[in-house]
Amino acid sequence: MGREAGSVRVGPLARLNVTRRYNTPLAQEALERFHDYTKGKANNMTLHTNWARAIEILHSAELIKDLLNDPDLQGENLLLNTTPELWTGEGVGVVEAPRGTLLHHYRADQAGNMTFANLIVSTTQNNTAMNRTVQAVAQEWISGKAEITEGMMNAIEVGIRAYDPCLSCATHAMGQMPLQITMLDAKGRLIDEKFR
Repeated sequence: MGREAGSVRVGPLARLNVTRRYNTPLAQEALERFHDYTKGKANNMTLHTNWARAIEILHSAELIKDLLNDPDLQGENLLLNTTPELWTGEGVGVVEAPRGTLLHHYRADQAGNMTFANLIVSTTQNNTAMNRTVQAVAQEWISGKAEITEGMMNAIEVGIRAYDPCLSCATHAMGQMPLQITMLDAKGRLIDEKFR
């Protein structure tokens, strides 16, 4: 669809849209209810990310119980011995993390020191979808109004938080998400601005 019309979304909602089976009973039952809600079609309702996240937590809890009783993990031989030649080189990894897909690329010298690191985190990948969510909220709430209301600010914050962006860590906000909303008219002139 291209950049203008298309976007990518990573994280719990994206994962559950492509997951059809879990190997634990309670999570499988919850997953089936999740897919029944949209009659098997992809669920693109942003706030259903929280529902998807809850199902993944349930699945994790069931797996943790199994892992705690796994005899292979109760042994003594759990460390990997490495040699300096294994420290040198280049590696690329793709990991499904709670927030979404994490792509990472590293290079190390012969002493094992990192000489290059590049990460593409889920917040970056979800940026277009997050911006479209904010745009949809703004279009729904503004509709001819010339002021930013507390309700509008709350709706925008809910939309952003559904993606679980790493913004609070990046901006060092303790317990709150910093939010600045600026409203401009069709000519780009400032109409209203609110900070939280």
